[in-house]
Amino acid sequence: PPYTIAMKPIKTGVVMLNMGGPSSLRDVNPFLRRLFGDNEIIDLGRLQSTLGPFIADRRTSKIQGQYGDIGGGSPIGHWTDVQGRKLAQQLDQLSPSTAPHKAYTAFRYADPLTEMALEQMREDGVSRAVAFSQYPQFSCTTSGSSLNQLWRELDRLNMNKQFQWSVIDRWPTHPGYIHSVADCVKRGLDMVPEGSARDGAVIVFSSHSLPQKIITRGDPYAQEMGATVQLVMARLAHSHSYVHAWQSKIGFLPWVGPNTSSIIDGLAKSGHRHVVVVPIGFTSDHVETLYELDIQYADAARKSGIVTYARAPSLNDSPIFVDALSDIVHRHLSTQELCSTQYNLNCAHCTNPTCRTIVNPIKPHSNLRARAQSIL
Repeated sequence: PPYTIAMKPIKTGVVMLNMGGPSSLRDVNPFLRRLFGDNEIIDLGRLQSTLGPFIADRRTSKIQGQYGDIGGGSPIGHWTDVQGRKLAQQLDQLSPSTAPHKAYTAFRYADPLTEMALEQMREDGVSRAVAFSQYPQFSCTTSGSSLNQLWRELDRLNMNKQFQWSVIDRWPTHPGYIHSVADCVKRGLDMVPEGSARDGAVIVFSSHSLPQKIITRGDPYAQEMGATVQLVMARLAHSHSYVHAWQSKIGFLPWVGPNTSSIIDGLAKSGHRHVVVVPIGFTSDHVETLYELDIQYADAARKSGIVTYARAPSLNDSPIFVDALSDIVHRHLSTQELCSTQYNLNCAHCTNPTCRTIVNPIKPHSNLRARAQSIL
């Protein structure tokens, strides 16, 4: 390995799995091509290899315009780096027996890609690795796709025996996470003028939607998202009325609803004038918060008669959220957990034979290694 005696190898690597986003306008097309080429998030059937690039190329100009309106690129890489750096610092204090720790960003569709993180981990001498999904609520289209890609890349790079893995595959009800979201809601409410306006404001939780057929197949995403929303409102003592809505639909197939924009329009028509929109399920700002919520939906809300459209801040570098991330990983390391109980349960109508595998698991669970590698 390239590290020296003076450079202590990283004992525990925390791989932060997420979708990623283009850091510049020229990165938009490669990002879209990877996105539309992944049949686990957008299933185009037998035409995936030809129709995927075609759709990506057709959408590039429009999506570049959206990124242009938010500064020319996605901040998700920046925020993931910030979160990861603070996470590793806290873990070194919380869990000295597994230190030193280092967080590695592993994006599915943008740099740094999964293989880049793995190569860096090998250079750093990592021995114990935690695949930490940055999607709090599990879906086969997001967490599942990222994990499957991780195992594929380990195989392609001949690293199947390089690291001892475990997985944090979901954390929708973690108390610290719920606390951090509730704090963001409070900060959003503070943006509404005091008095009757704030007291009567409606909270609109907005989650990324999915095609209905994925949920019908047995994907747990919608129910886990609902659990998060319920616990956030419980922490807020149900101080305000609220609605859970869904955003970012593309294409013509039925998606999970109701749509966020239509909900806000409906609230306006019902006489409500003040809303607090809360992005839920996202761990940082990106195009869906900065463009879709802050520009597109905000403009539509004003036109429909909404007087106060307050968008609650995203988690980003919230100290409460960073503490939550640290606690999640610390508890995971302390228990020697391989994964959640739910991770072992495939969707009832799953058609993907590579789902729910873990390559070279941590030693107490090494009997699963042969099964995982035989599937891959």
